[in-house]
Amino acid sequence: MAAQCVTKVELCVSCENLLDKDVGSKSDPLCVLLMNSGGHQWFEINRTERISNCLNPKFSKRFLVDYYFELVQKLKFGVYDIDNKTIDLSDDDFLGEFETTMGQIVASKKLTRPLVMKNGKPAGKGTITITAEEVKDNRVALFEVEARKLDNKDFFGKSDPYLEFYTQTADGKWQLVHRTEVVQNIIYSMWRGWKTHLVSSIVSSKLKYTVHVECYDYDNDGSHDLIGIFETNMEKFQEATRASPAEFECFNQKKKQKKKNYKNSGIVCVKHCQVVREYSFLDYIMGGCQLNFTVGIDFTGSNGDPRSPESLHYISPNGMNEYLMAIWSVGAVIQDYDTDKMFPAFGFGAQIPPTWQVSHEFPLNFNPSNPFCAGVQGIVDAYRTCLPQVRLCGPTNFSPIITHVTRFAAAATSQQTASQYFVLLIITDGVITDLDQTRQAIVNASRLPMSIIIIGVGGADFGAMEFLDGDNGVLRSPTGETAVRDIVQFVPFRNFQNAPKEALAQSILAEVPQQIVAYFNMHKLRPPDESSSSS
Repeated sequence: MAAQCVTKVELCVSCENLLDKDVGSKSDPLCVLLMNSGGHQWFEINRTERISNCLNPKFSKRFLVDYYFELVQKLKFGVYDIDNKTIDLSDDDFLGEFETTMGQIVASKKLTRPLVMKNGKPAGKGTITITAEEVKDNRVALFEVEARKLDNKDFFGKSDPYLEFYTQTADGKWQLVHRTEVVQNIIYSMWRGWKTHLVSSIVSSKLKYTVHVECYDYDNDGSHDLIGIFETNMEKFQEATRASPAEFECFNQKKKQKKKNYKNSGIVCVKHCQVVREYSFLDYIMGGCQLNFTVGIDFTGSNGDPRSPESLHYISPNGMNEYLMAIWSVGAVIQDYDTDKMFPAFGFGAQIPPTWQVSHEFPLNFNPSNPFCAGVQGIVDAYRTCLPQVRLCGPTNFSPIITHVTRFAAAATSQQTASQYFVLLIITDGVITDLDQTRQAIVNASRLPMSIIIIGVGGADFGAMEFLDGDNGVLRSPTGETAVRDIVQFVPFRNFQNAPKEALAQSILAEVPQQIVAYFNMHKLRPPDESSSSS
């Protein structure tokens, strides 16, 4: 599965107190950006301008990078003192570098770190600051439109009108930017509450630029009839009020040429037009939203004896199994979006010491009051330590751990801001035993700032998992309640055994940004930094 670019991000770089490598003058710094394509391979993306005689440079040239949430994008910023005109940087003095990820940059919005040498030791002097900004116009226009006395294009009924909006490109061509819904079988028509990204292509300085609007009569066979055309601009749209609507006559040139007393083909009346901002995924992340990551691991008996090479919990000589690979794959991405990087990790379906009662919600570190692990490595270490201390048992119950996370997600809703979102990763080998309770738990969770990722390991039949993933229809609880939104993503690990290591995360995390935006937009919650500044 190819990664979907969430958006483009501009990175602005500045440095302070750089090493001075020149005699009789100061260093002439330049910054180069490299990206890691996997392994030890780095390739150059771009480089800034060279600034003469400056130890505190603020580079005007920015780096434009495609941002992918579901990938770990490793970046390296290298700073050099440029004393010649050759492209090869090996001839120039190295002032230091800084290695990070795109996730860490956008989660911080502004990142300042000391420069280090190529051997990882401190450069002695010099810091680098990277500021991120999303390259996207997130404004949308909310319209309330009415039409009257439109030409009737249907022989046996009234017209089914819709509108198309066009803006002009740099080469003078008209480009379609929005099409409204069709209003069925009516001449006096009302379009209420639809929105268009029309202004995304007309920035505020160009609100007087012409907008071309075409009104059509919809036909099922695709041969839609043109009713009429008018031209205006966003400024005139925004002047409209319900008390004083903006009215536009639709003209059909062919009809005008045929009829001597032709007036128009109808009136389109804009009663309201409001330009508002629609927050993006990065607006929330860069605005201070934290992603809280929780892991649930299946310790049921169907996994097999962990000491046997046939077991799904068997850790091979290279130190890995499917559970560990799934933890690393998802956790490596998510950890960049949590400031303290402390993640609760639980097991289910095992008998645990000292009472050997079956538990479906036990901390991997056996500390109920503090189930947090330090980073993804901490989860891995806790899993390895826990494995020989428990007895694999059953049944396979998902609902207790889902309900556990929903309690924290529910508590976060009291903050009335988009400050917290919860991602639960469940790794399992088998069929769910408590399917009805799990359905109810997921329906409850769909109303909260929460997403659930399920990775199936081994060769079991995962039909029930596909059922929980709402891609093929709305999930319902046993009592008939419907999920407010689709929050479950399921994939079987076996589909990625021969794929690149990042392919699993690409597939399993692809829907998370949309799920986050959908929840916060649904509840009209602003990013934390904007909420605090507006209060």
